[in-house]
Amino acid sequence: MLYYLAQRVLALVVILLATSFTVFGGLYLAPGSPEQFLVQGRTVSPEVLASIREQYSLDDPFLVRYVDWLGGVLQGDFGRSLAYRQDVSDLITDRLPTTLYLTAYAAVLIVVVGVGLGMVAGLRPGWLDNLVLFGSNLGFAVPTFFAALLLMSVFGVTLGWFPVFGSGEGFLGRLEHLTLPAVALALPSLAVVARITRTAVREERESEHAEAARARGVRARVVVRRHVLRNSMLPVTTVSGVHIAALFAGAFVVEYAFTLDGIGALLVGAIQQQDFAVVQAVALILVVAFGFINLVVDLLYGVIDPRVRLGSRA
Repeated sequence: MLYYLAQRVLALVVILLATSFTVFGGLYLAPGSPEQFLVQGRTVSPEVLASIREQYSLDDPFLVRYVDWLGGVLQGDFGRSLAYRQDVSDLITDRLPTTLYLTAYAAVLIVVVGVGLGMVAGLRPGWLDNLVLFGSNLGFAVPTFFAALLLMSVFGVTLGWFPVFGSGEGFLGRLEHLTLPAVALALPSLAVVARITRTAVREERESEHAEAARARGVRARVVVRRHVLRNSMLPVTTVSGVHIAALFAGAFVVEYAFTLDGIGALLVGAIQQQDFAVVQAVALILVVAFGFINLVVDLLYGVIDPRVRLGSRA
């Protein structure tokens, strides 16, 4: 298991290094430049532009700037925001908890509700199976932004059950304020996970080894627990991991709709204002989150099916 873990961690480090280089260099291919944003279209002297470029080390070679930026990132220094005139790390520290609460809440809904409904539908064919199929098709077809507006209108404005603005204070306050945003964010992924879980469970329930176990007199509950559910968890884990990782990238839509102060809304504003340092920092955080979740999924592979670890070592 340690050898398997070391392989996955090393691969994650290589991916993060390559991605950090891409994130840092990609923004400089976009139209515009930091000094153009700072002068706001005003006509300034070449001396002023030269001073700005010197202040932000824009005249240094590209690799020198990348190494300096990466060294600062490893120490928690993401540079200084051009638009907000403050350290990027402070901006992210203030806004990251909201996004983490939102995505964690949505991830719990995906795993508990999505996987749970898929298991029930796969194990109990009939009207319940048809109901889950219809609900998953409907949930997948509804766009996230439309779902956010619908939930706000019904449960926030009409019924008044949940607040529709802000992220709340304290655990219970955040739970109340983030319920509607988390449901809107999780709905499409929840529908996909439920559908994949249902298919995987049904295939394993009708597989030869499950039929053989039942023919030998093994109790149905044991067959479901040892043969059906465990063997169906590999594809379910893969799909769940991908969709949970994608929550970070899709959170900006929900944050904008519910006026939440998360890093998704910060990223949108930074792109509009050509705030390079903020865009680089948020993009790198999204990549790290995606890579970390994929690492957890790889480790779960080894726990669910020991053959994954053995195959990796071979």
